[in-house]
Amino acid sequence: MSGEQWPPLPPTTTGLRGRCPRCGQGKMFESFLKLKPKCEVCGLDYSFADPADGPAFFVMMFVCIPAAAFPLWMELTYDPPTWVHLVTTLPLVLLTCIPPLQPLKGWLVASQFFHKAEEGRLVRPAPQDKPTS
Repeated sequence: MSGEQWPPLPPTTTGLRGRCPRCGQGKMFESFLKLKPKCEVCGLDYSFADPADGPAFFVMMFVCIPAAAFPLWMELTYDPPTWVHLVTTLPLVLLTCIPPLQPLKGWLVASQFFHKAEEGRLVRPAPQDKPTS
């Protein structure tokens, strides 16, 4: 299987669906956010993947800030009792912040594979010979 050629698949179509970035068939996730050790279809080892805090960062920046703006607006406009915040704001925050985590993690893992991203390494200059006098 390692000698087979695979067509490049866009990270948006494979990652957002939680599919293998190489074959597009196997499932990438063992549980909600835990990656499988390898693809069950093509055998791609997922040990290269390290999205770190990327999914959480994107959710915080693009979803949590607007979701937190809603209760502030509601408080300043209507001054509702605390229980209204519990039944409106808490579900809003949970429903907008948790579901995007898996697709975003899948997209980041697929992007790492697609762009062949690796850990950064320092390149040291080659030692030059000292001129002799």
